[in-house]
Amino acid sequence: MQRGRLVLIAGLPGAGKTTLAMRLATKPGSTRFSPDDWLQSLALDLWDSSRRDRIEALQWTLALDLLRLGGTAIVEWGTWGRSERDRLRLEAAAAGAQTELFWLDYPADELFRRILERNAENPPITRAQLDSWVAAFEAPTEDEMALFDHAERNPPS
Repeated sequence: MQRGRLVLIAGLPGAGKTTLAMRLATKPGSTRFSPDDWLQSLALDLWDSSRRDRIEALQWTLALDLLRLGGTAIVEWGTWGRSERDRLRLEAAAAGAQTELFWLDYPADELFRRILERNAENPPITRAQLDSWVAAFEAPTEDEMALFDHAERNPPS
């Protein structure tokens, strides 16, 4: 049986996580896990962190099942913290999967320009919110990236 593959896409809003995930998900056996899509499909508030957490937990259960079957799980949650990335990487590896990390790292000005351009959130993301998220984001270090079977910063589109 083919070995599963976990693809984590780390980055802040506006970094291009969805664009990259959608491109990667065109390969056979790949499934994209996006809490925003599920929240929007269910007409739920994108900012409801309790529901987002429950959706991510359900998505992770499904992703692990897919990995055990040899599929590719593409997780585009942003994974802002090292502890979350470590947990997902270790659980995927325990399920026999290869692990990959794509870190989308762009300056706050560029992120905010993209956010304004896409105009997708309601209510809109403010610059103050983005700045607080930039401060909260725990960027992957070289040491952390070396723990993945493959890791890349700002992969080509």
